[in-house]
Order: sequence, then C-alpha cells, then structure tokens
Amino acid sequence: MTTLATPIPEMAAKHSDTGHRFDAQRHWSASLDLVFRARQAHGESKTCLSHARHQGPLRVQRPFYPEGRQGACHVYLLHPPGGLVSGDALSINASVATDAHALLTTPAANKLYRADSQGVAWHQRTHLQVEPGGLLEWLPQETIAFDGSRGTQSTTVELAPGAQCVGWEIMALGRPASDLPFVSGRIEQRFRLMQNGRPLWLERQPLDPNHPRFHGRWGQGGATSQATLWVVGLADEAAAIEAIRAAVPVSSRWAITRRHGVVLLRYLGNERNEAWDICQLAWEVLRPMMTGQQACVPRIWLT
Repeated sequence: MTTLATPIPEMAAKHSDTGHRFDAQRHWSASLDLVFRARQAHGESKTCLSHARHQGPLRVQRPFYPEGRQGACHVYLLHPPGGLVSGDALSINASVATDAHALLTTPAANKLYRADSQGVAWHQRTHLQVEPGGLLEWLPQETIAFDGSRGTQSTTVELAPGAQCVGWEIMALGRPASDLPFVSGRIEQRFRLMQNGRPLWLERQPLDPNHPRFHGRWGQGGATSQATLWVVGLADEAAAIEAIRAAVPVSSRWAITRRHGVVLLRYLGNERNEAWDICQLAWEVLRPMMTGQQACVPRIWLT
C-alpha cells in the first residue's frame, strides 16, 4: 500500500513551485555589467557600449546619441519591476574607458517598498569606474522610500587620474502627498569616492525614524527629501561653484562646497521636485565646463 506524504506546512510556505524562497532567507538577485569604449571611425571618436551583460530583471535599451555620433552615449537603465522588495539584491557595474563619454539615467523613479512581515531587507549595489580621459555622467531619477522599507544602498566610484565624473543621488522619504510619511523602517546609504586608490569622500548615513538624528536639528531635522550632487575633474572648481551659486535660486535648503578635488552640492528639505530642479540646474551649469558642450537633457525625463 502506497502512502502519499503530506507536506509540512512550515516547509511548504518556504518555496514556490519555481523554487523561490518566501521565508527570511529569500534572495532574488539581478545584475547588470556595462563597458563603454571610444572607437575610431572615419577619423572621429565615438563612444560605444562595447559590453552589456545582464542577469535577472536589469537591462538597458539601445544606446542613444542625441548629441551626435561623436557626443555622449546615452543609456537608460531599466528595472521592469519598478522598485525593490524584501529579498531583492541589485548589482550595477559600469566602466568608462579612456576618452569615452557615457551618460546613464533611468526612465522613472526607483521605489523602495515596505518590508514584508519578517522584515527581510533589500540590497542595492552600484560600482562605477572611469579610466583616464573618460567622463561619466551618473544621473538616475530620484528614489522614493516607502514607509517601512528596509535595506542598504551602496555606491562606489573609482576614478583614475585624469578621469571626470558628475553624478547625484536624490532621495524622497515617504509619500507625503498620500499622507504616508516615513515613520518606520531603516535605510542605510554608503558612498565611497576614490581616485587612484585614494579616498576622496567616504560617507555612511543611516535613515532611521526611531533614531534621534532623524528628527534632531543637528541631523536630518525631519526633512523628507535630500540630495547630493558630486563632481570630480573640473579645471576651475572655484569658478564652477560661483557659477552654480549665481544660477540656482538662493535658499537655506542647499549649499555647495569643495574638498580634496570634489565639489559637493547638498539639499535637505521637503520637496523632492525642488531637490531635482536644483540638481538638474547645477548639472546644466557644470556640463559646458566639463565637455565644452551645453547640457543635453535625456528625452526620457520629458515623458
């Protein structure tokens, strides 16, 4: 006589029919590796996406050249799920070779969703490299952290001597318009900016609504939006800072400084649209100083 085994409920709850876990050990990974190189054609240099490899729901559209074939190679990073949930692990690697020029952005805001009932965290890792004479513009659209989100964002930028890079990170906490503030959860942001193996800027920032820093005037001050823009490789940092100060409306919510060859613009307030507008305006000021060409706004921002 054959006896059919009855699944143990605790075990059955851990796996789907496809083998994915649904317990505290869940791990759904996705990765994207990109390499940009300058190639000579008809006596002119053109930046090409020479290598693109993806695993899971991370990929790119075809490269765009809105500034002409010899201009920057514009690439949109696509994450079809539209955000991170418990157990997600995203890894983005981009390398810009000598004399290449790439602009990377995203088609929409990145969303960090509420953690599940077991509090499983998500993880997002970004690693950017630029070789001598290369230029990378890292301009993702903003990140929106839902109440109860838990995870770690880690960004590392490695620059060779003579490399240039401008980028930003814009974060909105909660959804005030829907009366859903960020009152629980924990997000940790880590940033490392290196040049020739030497650290230029290291930062670690926990965003925890239950910590005194989150509400204290000496810390987050209860602000729901923040942004950091960084740039390395300017010929005249002082002139760039003065040009930004002249172009961006005066406000106590943003400030700009320079240290160890890095120009940093910071925003801390309650309007993510304001944070975005300030960063975009600063980038439009910086672009001609870095490339000799006016800023070319990615068309995906206008859709």
